[in-house]
Amino acid sequence: MKWYWTWSGKCFGYRDGDCLRTYDGYDVGRFQGVEIYGRDGRYLGEVMNDQFLITCLSKKGRRGFVFTPYAKYGSYAKYANYAAYAMYAGYEDFPSPETLH
Repeated sequence: MKWYWTWSGKCFGYRDGDCLRTYDGYDVGRFQGVEIYGRDGRYLGEVMNDQFLITCLSKKGRRGFVFTPYAKYGSYAKYANYAAYAMYAGYEDFPSPETLH
């Protein structure tokens, strides 16, 4: 299990196979390489610097495959937050876990 944080430093959740799950167990995305797509197939963002999630504005129109989420898994205690990175031009922070439930 690999844990991820948003670019602003908030603990997001973890990778379980090709699934991205929030720290409280919701299945909210699928990995296609380093890119992540939501249940409706829309691009959510990507992994940068090995453990941080960020959204490239020029990729927001991309579509992946639609999927039915797996059942909610058990919750995990969130890891501590990190200090935020400076935002790159043409990017925005990855959506928060609460907005993707």
